[in-house]
Amino acid sequence: MSYATRLLFHGKKTKAGRQYAHRGKAKYLGGVGTKVTGKTKRKFKPNIQKVRALIDGRIVRVKVSTKAIRMGLIVKPAKRTWKPEAQAAS
Repeated sequence: MSYATRLLFHGKKTKAGRQYAHRGKAKYLGGVGTKVTGKTKRKFKPNIQKVRALIDGRIVRVKVSTKAIRMGLIVKPAKRTWKPEAQAAS
């Protein structure tokens, strides 16, 4: 598995967009209508999490989008059940 694949499992990136500022009263409320008074650039960032995943038989920490986790594209390692002998005896 390559380094690039380990970074993002689903290939999601930051997307550009705009945030619009409005002013005025809507027509259906009896106004003249809303006007756009400003456009500001903004970024839409993907929801990326650091997860321990089982890849090629090894446990690796990977950056994964939450959509990939929900789709089941990654396999998480089994929970550890081992306990130290000192605690098990008492």
